Amino acid sequence: MKVAILIPARFASSRYPGKPLVEIKGAKGAARPLIQRSFEAAQRVAGAASVHVVTDDDRIADAAASFGAHVIMTSPECRNGTERCAEALDRLGDVDLVINLQGDALLTPPAFVEALIARMHDEPDADVATPALRLRSTEVRALQVEEAAGRVGGTSVVTDAKGRALYFSKRLIPYLPDEALRDPLSPVRLHVGVYAYRPGALRGYAATPVSELETLEGLEQLRFLVAGVPVAVVEVETPPFALRELNNPEDIAPIEAALAQAGIE
Repeated sequence: MKVAILIPARFASSRYPGKPLVEIKGAKGAARPLIQRSFEAAQRVAGAASVHVVTDDDRIADAAASFGAHVIMTSPECRNGTERCAEALDRLGDVDLVINLQGDALLTPPAFVEALIARMHDEPDADVATPALRLRSTEVRALQVEEAAGRVGGTSVVTDAKGRALYFSKRLIPYLPDEALRDPLSPVRLHVGVYAYRPGALRGYAATPVSELETLEGLEQLRFLVAGVPVAVVEVETPPFALRELNNPEDIAPIEAALAQAGIE
């Protein structure tokens, strides 16, 4: 399969404006903008034919060009990263699979993306796939504290017996009785913000109206579920470091700590 990795990035984030250009320090203290760190993460993926930054903002485009990234400019009317990927599709040429590596998911291990590519190769009927991992019970307790304080700490997912998503939520799901967090690994699966799409699924997404659930949760992938498009959830191994996206300024310190733990400069 010919695989293209797209990194959608916008400047006008409601929760954290300008975050693609926020400087993040690596293991040895060198600071690079978030968009560059996400691009470097994409370049570590085996089996990808190309990597592109997809944006509507000249500041992000200039920053990406400065470290050698190929940039695809899209409309500011795109409401999320999947719509941005759909708009960029016709400028990619002939591709079999599009990977959406969200611009704030710099800690995503290459193996996660490679697992998605393998799943889509092995299941030609699958149109969309995304990874998830079991959270440690200590991480769930930390997220419960953040949730109680009104902060978004991650997205969780529950699946059916065939590994297809039943629902995604910014709340911790499923409900956890007291005994659920006694083991080191919890029942909660953290959704990792990476997607693999067939081109036809992307085009269908762009033509589908925004759903109420998508609006309420602020989760773009719910448009697929509401439209009846199955989303394959690929369970991946929990890494030794905490996997965290940059959603709030408070996330910078733990992300830098994870980069140091992973030895990523």
